[in-house]
Amino acid sequence: MRSIVLLNMGGPNNLEEVSLFLKNMFNDPNILPIKNSLLRKFVAYLITVSRTKEATSNYRQLGGSSPLNGFTQKLIEKVSKKVPDTFVVPVMRYTPPFAAEAISKMREKGIKEVFLIPLYPHYSTTTVKSSLEDFYQQAKKMGFDADIKHIENFYRNSLYNEAVIEKIAEALKGEDPKEFELIFSAHSLPQRIVEAGDPYRDQVEDHIKILTGKLKEKGMEFSSVDLAYQSKLGPVKWLEPSLEDRLKSSAGKKVLIYPISFILDNSETLFELHKEYAHIAKELSIADYRVGDCVNDSDIFVEALIDIYRGMQ
Repeated sequence: MRSIVLLNMGGPNNLEEVSLFLKNMFNDPNILPIKNSLLRKFVAYLITVSRTKEATSNYRQLGGSSPLNGFTQKLIEKVSKKVPDTFVVPVMRYTPPFAAEAISKMREKGIKEVFLIPLYPHYSTTTVKSSLEDFYQQAKKMGFDADIKHIENFYRNSLYNEAVIEKIAEALKGEDPKEFELIFSAHSLPQRIVEAGDPYRDQVEDHIKILTGKLKEKGMEFSSVDLAYQSKLGPVKWLEPSLEDRLKSSAGKKVLIYPISFILDNSETLFELHKEYAHIAKELSIADYRVGDCVNDSDIFVEALIDIYRGMQ
């Protein structure tokens, strides 16, 4: 029997897990690349303590948990129906369910082949590498000797890109795209991580070229198409331009934001983009500020995942 494992960073299942989420994330050497483990733990502790109250408030406004978890479950249910002979299971990096739980279930079911699909369209050491390393290390620790395969990105998959375009079209609500500026918003990274060889920025930029071409093929030409970065943290230099700086040039204009680096809606889309940046857009007198949904559990994205899975066999 085979298993599809959908890897993601996870998110708090309840407000009590907010500090666990932050603690695990900032103790990840791929996120906080401090070689001295004791120093990293100390810095992670300081960040966790300083951010827990605000993060808890944000998740409370989203219903008391990360929306990512609900979308993950819906996605798994839909994919499972398409491949009834395959065990589809989630593994989160920083909150339950963790790799050990999934591996125990796969061992009980006698799984011999495992297909790891990180739910990040672009490769980064902070996301894909971290999730893959975590699973492989846990499998080795538990003596799980199944044949394990994985992919590192899927932003070129045509069905996935159809799913993205569908969400952009839905956000337009039948209005003329020429009246809108399209801004692809990607999660930012510290500049030093990219300079160390992380291909994330290059892949995001390549992805935008692909999507821009597909949009034109469908007659969806925007007044402009740009890339900006969100979710930076701390005093180090991050990828630019920031979304806030990019929005400053859009006063009086209509803007559509698409969260290009996210597959499932989460706090960084439903809170940060829909709430915090909407407030900024209002202050900047942007005429119409819209945010497209992530592909989530859309039927086209489900088909894309099946296509990716079959391509791995």
